[in-house]
Amino acid sequence: SSSSSSSSSVNEDDEDFVWRAIREEALRDAAVEPMLSSYLYASILSHETLEQSISFVLANKLADSTLLPTQLMEIFNSVLMAEGEGGRELREALRADILAFKERDPACIGYSHALLLLKGFHALESHRIQHALWTRGQDLMALAMQSRISAVFTLDIHPAARLGKGILIDHGTGVVIGETCVIGDYVSILQGVTLGGTGKATGDRHPKIGPHVLIGAHSTVLGNITIERGSMISAGSLVLKPVPPHTMVAGSPAKVVGKVRNQRPALAMDHHVTPMAPTFCADLEAAVRKQVQEENERWRARDESVRYTVLTADEKRRRRRDRR
Repeated sequence: SSSSSSSSSVNEDDEDFVWRAIREEALRDAAVEPMLSSYLYASILSHETLEQSISFVLANKLADSTLLPTQLMEIFNSVLMAEGEGGRELREALRADILAFKERDPACIGYSHALLLLKGFHALESHRIQHALWTRGQDLMALAMQSRISAVFTLDIHPAARLGKGILIDHGTGVVIGETCVIGDYVSILQGVTLGGTGKATGDRHPKIGPHVLIGAHSTVLGNITIERGSMISAGSLVLKPVPPHTMVAGSPAKVVGKVRNQRPALAMDHHVTPMAPTFCADLEAAVRKQVQEENERWRARDESVRYTVLTADEKRRRRRDRR
């Protein structure tokens, strides 16, 4: 689905709009599906703020026999309602994420749908909470959350990874985001994506993803490389080198195959590109043909050299016979 310009700017003035829309949807859905009315009341309508609601939803999904929902809800709500710049940015990111899911995922039928039912959204907001705990120095709690998030939502994001606002993690299954990864604002990530290290380095070893990047399903980006703004990675690609702005890469290993038509492909979820050269395949065929021809010429020259050596030896033997 196409994205309106409103998705590119979310601030405190939008809080009432997002929360009001969620409550209105919950009231409507409770009337349409009475069997869900208790669920909708407990998850949305009984809460005064979006932060309380998301804390309740996540706490009940991540709770286990040793970490009770009430304990987790208290932790989550305290993080989401924190004072200062960090707390404000976290609340802004939460709302921008809801808008991202609603506007970019065609399967998302409402704001409350994202809040209640989409595990990509749940994992993303859970990560924001665990990242806040990590930055506070609560490493053990953050890592415990990471383990639980991975088990429940089947994707793995290290607590230290830094994610911008307005992120879409569509479906979510199999997504892996490494410790030193940095993701810019308004990025869209599909299922099965790995943003990992090469295994040969320590320290800052994971990708840096610019704003408005679209990362296709089951693609892999390895190493401390930069994927520049507005670029697009085709599904199933293996990216080992930096990607220029507003370009599409594809293949294993990935190569530049075109220029992105839409300057913000992550918002429009637009997979169309303008080819770098209309004769790309013909040019590639010509290059391969030239390489084969050059290789054949080298072999012919080598054969000629061998043949000359053989002829010279035969000539020497003939002359020795003549002298006798």
